[in-house]
Amino acid sequence: MSSEDREAQEDELLALASIYDEDEFKKAESVQGGETRICLDLPQNFKIFVSGNPTECLQNGGFEYTICFLPPLVLNFELPPDYPSTSPPAFTLSGKWLSPTQLTALCKHLDNLWEEHRGCVVLFAWMQFLKEETLAYLNIASPYELKMGPQGNVQSRTSLAPPNTELDFGGATGTTVDQEEFVDERAVQDVESLSSLIREILDFDQAQQKKCFNSKMYLCNICFCEKLGSECMYFLECRHVYCKACLKDYFEIQIRDGQVHCLNCPEPKCSSVATPGQVKELVEEELFARYDRLLLQSTLDLMADVVYCPRPCCQTPVMQEPGCTMGICSSCNYAFCTLCKMTYHGVSPCKVTAEKLIDLRNEYLEADETNKRFLEQRYGKRVIQKALEEMESKEWLEKNSKSCPSCGTHIE
Repeated sequence: MSSEDREAQEDELLALASIYDEDEFKKAESVQGGETRICLDLPQNFKIFVSGNPTECLQNGGFEYTICFLPPLVLNFELPPDYPSTSPPAFTLSGKWLSPTQLTALCKHLDNLWEEHRGCVVLFAWMQFLKEETLAYLNIASPYELKMGPQGNVQSRTSLAPPNTELDFGGATGTTVDQEEFVDERAVQDVESLSSLIREILDFDQAQQKKCFNSKMYLCNICFCEKLGSECMYFLECRHVYCKACLKDYFEIQIRDGQVHCLNCPEPKCSSVATPGQVKELVEEELFARYDRLLLQSTLDLMADVVYCPRPCCQTPVMQEPGCTMGICSSCNYAFCTLCKMTYHGVSPCKVTAEKLIDLRNEYLEADETNKRFLEQRYGKRVIQKALEEMESKEWLEKNSKSCPSCGTHIE
């Protein structure tokens, strides 16, 4: 290695380390080389999709999602002793969301850039091209279809095309060229399957969005203080941001009052609701347990086929069979009538207490024909008739009689 090449390599690696942070560039310890991780700047509302594939576990036969970040392209390189005077860097280019054909096209263009810069350092030009021009060079636009390359068919580029032959890869997905025809051995699609690719893309996008959120300043519209995103939280549907301290107090008050369905965004007329995960992050464990219990109970209350065991010491939810009035508690094995909550009485009408007769009579008089038939079936027509007659007798006695001063009997 000449002293000029050695000095050029050291200066280039030092410059890259000063330009990029540790997440983007790492210098190798044992050899003259390193690894760069290049995240592309995506346009707004960038969508990815996967067509239905019977061999993959995709819901509804396909998948579409709007993302802000894609996993980085990884360029591993090693500098030969006669770089940059004679030889180019040896490299591999890997990515999860580009097909081997698309990665091959990028490798070919990196070779062309070296030819243009022969005799000069080229790593920075490579990284700038990959970061700023990859989407345009491959004609990638939203919506972008994810595809898997052929497994186990990686072949050497040099055996397929002359080194200076330009390859036409036909746009974003390379559909105009057989993907098995031109595959550079330096191009690696580092992913196992479409389903794992989707999972990795979504996980990376979520992690990067959280990282960006945590590093920015936001104004809380409750305490009117500006705080870092790491001290704030946003509602997923509306993206309104408030500091964690204010939301913690707000959530705790609502949970103590039993208003677990009112943990919505404090913004006026906003209907976004906090997720259980967000609530758990802010409130104490004991209070979250209350929130979780009340949320489950309120959800069960909305289910028409769920009743509770009437025993005060039990109160276990019980699933009610359609058309059946018997409920059997899975905890205490108590068999009860789901209508009157008393011990199960078979086909006999539900018993009505004297206090219940007044409510029953009023409910029957105000009911429509459908509800009247239901009440007659539940309590029996004779019980309903008795309730009406007794209430009419009571009203007549109150208007046309008075109590005997000695024994209290009604007299005229």
